[in-house]
Amino acid sequence: MSVTGKDLIVNRAQLDDAAFVESTFPDTPPDGQALLKIGHFALTANNITYAVAADQLGYWNFFPTEREGFGRIPVWGFADVVASSAPGVEVGTRVYGYFPMSTHVMVEPGQIKPHGFMDQVPHRQPMSPIYNQYSVTGADPSYAPEREGLISLFRPLFTTSFLLDDLHRREACFGANAVLLSSASSKTAIGLAFLLAQDKSDGAEIVGLTSPSNMAFVESLGIYDRVVSYDAVSDLAVAPAAFVDMAGNGDLLRAVHEHYGDALKNSCRVGLTHWQERELRVDGLPGPRPEFFFAPSYAQERLKEWGNAGFQSRLGKATADFLDWAAGWVNLREASGPDAVMAAYRDMLAGSIDPADGVLLQV
Repeated sequence: MSVTGKDLIVNRAQLDDAAFVESTFPDTPPDGQALLKIGHFALTANNITYAVAADQLGYWNFFPTEREGFGRIPVWGFADVVASSAPGVEVGTRVYGYFPMSTHVMVEPGQIKPHGFMDQVPHRQPMSPIYNQYSVTGADPSYAPEREGLISLFRPLFTTSFLLDDLHRREACFGANAVLLSSASSKTAIGLAFLLAQDKSDGAEIVGLTSPSNMAFVESLGIYDRVVSYDAVSDLAVAPAAFVDMAGNGDLLRAVHEHYGDALKNSCRVGLTHWQERELRVDGLPGPRPEFFFAPSYAQERLKEWGNAGFQSRLGKATADFLDWAAGWVNLREASGPDAVMAAYRDMLAGSIDPADGVLLQV
């Protein structure tokens, strides 16, 4: 007997070329493995970044597919153990973690503890262990069934926001008078602006850069000191500034660097939601060289300094405060089935998702 599943695969060179294919799993997993049935997962602009940066950062390696030139984009969400040959991983266990946009995935649990396990399948080991960890919901003090949507949507994004906030506080905002956040309507940018706004002791102004169509939404959040459309960057006063680029738009990156020049104290690339612009030219720009911020590497630094308990305590408190606030404005939109998943994926590629919406999907 076997279990038939479905996988969304995408052309690694042309992300809008996508299709669903069937996959097959044994109903009794091989020794040491467990079959997970994937429930709702969140789809955000961050997942497009995973695809755009996949070759550089190894994201295609997590969930390989047999079709040449294609891959599976990872997402965050929840799943249930539906079959297990791994001692200590029981059928019916619900976990949170990193999944493909699929109905099922086979894992090889290791380092099994009451709070979760690591997937130790060999092809995932070269990547950051943060992506290989699965948390058991029944042992997670921050878990609540009614908050699954918010957790899927915000936990991975807000962790990046938390780390970026720590970096900027650690560096005293690099001596800047203003912190500029592009793609200010994105959930990672919103998380960072929320945190920066909690303690303005350094006096740095929080400036959100966004498209004209998203201006009203970004302003309504009340966490940016100023909201500026992309075409008005040249109207900003030239003063010491730090740039956090969530969009990966080459024209905007150049416009910010040319406008601020040496007054730009730091340029941090985080998101790459403009997936058509895979090769951003960063050489020869005025001011500091843009550097890519890889959250897992920075997290490992802080884990060493704070210890796991200290890290989780800080992150847990910040996340709880943020989710309480975000619940007041985000609209969770759930959809199921291959057609709905494909439609949402194409909408995300096109940038046509309402920024107030949180997209939760299940194949």
